[in-house]
Amino acid sequence: MSILGIDYEKCSNCGLCLTTCILYRKDRDQNKVILVDNPRFYCNQCGQCIAVCPEDAILYEGIGEALTYEGVEKPETITSYDTIYKFLSANRSVRLYKSKKVPPDTLKKVFEAMSRAPTADNKRLERFSILSDRDKMKILNDAVLEAIYSIPKRNKRFEEMFRLISRAFQSPVYFDAPHVIFVDSPENFPEDAEMQANNIGIIITYGRLAAQALGLGTCWNGWTQIAIRSNPKIKELANIRGDIMGAFTIGYPAIRFNRSPPRYLKPIDGLE
Repeated sequence: MSILGIDYEKCSNCGLCLTTCILYRKDRDQNKVILVDNPRFYCNQCGQCIAVCPEDAILYEGIGEALTYEGVEKPETITSYDTIYKFLSANRSVRLYKSKKVPPDTLKKVFEAMSRAPTADNKRLERFSILSDRDKMKILNDAVLEAIYSIPKRNKRFEEMFRLISRAFQSPVYFDAPHVIFVDSPENFPEDAEMQANNIGIIITYGRLAAQALGLGTCWNGWTQIAIRSNPKIKELANIRGDIMGAFTIGYPAIRFNRSPPRYLKPIDGLE
């Protein structure tokens, strides 16, 4: 268990931790909150007790860093809805990149944001990797194309599309982006596959929005996902270990958008 206990010199006995986890209970004899070692339950390292404690009295190790900063207790004060709505509306799929590499320190910030994404049951099974070598990217590009062309019903459509895209890019699958980021997860149980795919989608969304805030462009890459189903060896080329994966290109955009695309509000059942 990564939650080690309670620092009673700091603890004010407020009981807020009792509202976050069944592993805490009030010991009436000692008149204090205690951490219970119950074999029927387990700590999934969600950190809710750490986040809610006003005295920072929860002792823990090996589960990363808990952050505190101005506005953390009231996130709505950090930015307005209007600001974040405009930021979300401005997010675009970028398919034209500058050849300039993104500095490692900047890429690290994208990965840090991805690490903050929530996952179901806080399992956090996902693994991150990045490909930045153009020669290896071209090899992967060609393997993906070969796999896609071998898929019935997709062959003709994709062959013509990539023939046209190839006029502009050496690696059309990845639009000659300087980097491709991969997120993969093992499929421990078949019934968890959809949940883990959702986790990866959330993680990539965090990464793409963080990248935008850093002046970078991104584009979700579904072609690699399609190809892996036909040729599992692509996993080796992309340094992917898990059975479930997602990918996106990232780099400095060589294009500027002057407006967000038109979108309409979808019908909402039950909203009065």
